[in-house]
Amino acid sequence: MNGKERNGPRSSLTREELQNENRPRVLLVIGDGAEVLDTMYPFYRLAEDYRVVVAGPQKDTYHLVTHELVPGWDITREGPGYHLEADIAFRDVDPNDYVGMILPGGRAPEYLRYDADLLRLVKAFVVSEKPVASICHGIEILGAADVIRGKEVTTIPKCRLDAEACGAIYVDNPVVRSGNLICAQGKKDMSSWMQEFARMISDYPARADRGR
Repeated sequence: MNGKERNGPRSSLTREELQNENRPRVLLVIGDGAEVLDTMYPFYRLAEDYRVVVAGPQKDTYHLVTHELVPGWDITREGPGYHLEADIAFRDVDPNDYVGMILPGGRAPEYLRYDADLLRLVKAFVVSEKPVASICHGIEILGAADVIRGKEVTTIPKCRLDAEACGAIYVDNPVVRSGNLICAQGKKDMSSWMQEFARMISDYPARADRGR
């Protein structure tokens, strides 16, 4: 485990357990520096109806972080959060096994956007019109995968340049849906973000059947 401490929610299943899990699967992307609330809210919210499979650069334990505004700071201050285990490495994910993907924010997207296996997955989900949810800095992964060109998106204002530089149309709304992409600005927008994403992934099998 590269010496990483285990101190928080654990999601890992054996290969046999994953194969025998009958609920539709949603892929949750993490890495060191992923924001706690961006990650754990969908982790627990969607687990009511779906198998949430956590994916990272390796099948390892990752450090989540908290971000908050404090008096005297012009930017958010980062602190340590929970640890979360990845069930599977990006390279081992088969997009056909999943009905949707979530890209949390935090600092993790700054380096995850260079992961060729992750970018391959993002492109596969978008091409197949499976729902993809992004919040905050998660837009950096969508931009690196070149899947937001010409599409309306949102993110926190300080990431507006990242979105527009990748050809997206930035909209200053809490939540913006463009086709199979659903983007949110930040923590205060999580409820409506996940409500819409849950509707999207619930509707995906029907849409897929109509397309056959």
